[in-house]
Amino acid sequence: MLQGIAFYVLAAVTVIGGLLVVTARNPVHSVLWLILTFFSAAGLFVLLGAEFLAMLLVVVYVGAVAVLFLFVVMMLDVDFVRLREGFAKYLPLAVIVAGVLLAEMVMISLVVAQGGAAAASTGPATPNPDATNVEALGRVLYTDYVYIFQAAGIVLLIAMIGAIVLTLRHKPNVKRQDVGRQVGRDRNKAMEIKSVPTGTGVKPEDLV
Repeated sequence: MLQGIAFYVLAAVTVIGGLLVVTARNPVHSVLWLILTFFSAAGLFVLLGAEFLAMLLVVVYVGAVAVLFLFVVMMLDVDFVRLREGFAKYLPLAVIVAGVLLAEMVMISLVVAQGGAAAASTGPATPNPDATNVEALGRVLYTDYVYIFQAAGIVLLIAMIGAIVLTLRHKPNVKRQDVGRQVGRDRNKAMEIKSVPTGTGVKPEDLV
């Protein structure tokens, strides 16, 4: 009974949080809703008995939210001074998100304490019942879905390069290295022989 209630609550929070991520106009609000969505999805993984995936979702993705937030700030050109000045107005939403996360963690802890996560063993059997969660996941990813796994990595790499290109800004009056010009230069462009009379020295205008 408690496991079913926890599943529907976490699923509803995940869906609603995902919708709020894409509909919120404020980037800070979107980040807070995204953290809530990740934690709720991690709770669903715990209920299914996939503790490794839950830990991976929290440690990797929630930790990467800070990097995602930096990309959003750079692309939207948000003023950091104004962002810090408005910290107090984000506090109520942060308290709400933190309260929901605390309630979810308590609910998941109660379900796991009652043996709810063990019910996932009634699902599809793994090839080796004695294998750990991490070993079974690794065997599936790197055998049956290896090409899809590599394609997902390529997509993420392209997305990262695209974000860097979009956020790259060239400052004016900054000397930059021109590799093509350096490689393509010849002896006449690289050096110039000056005929200087003996005893007169080199004047500044002779160096131009």
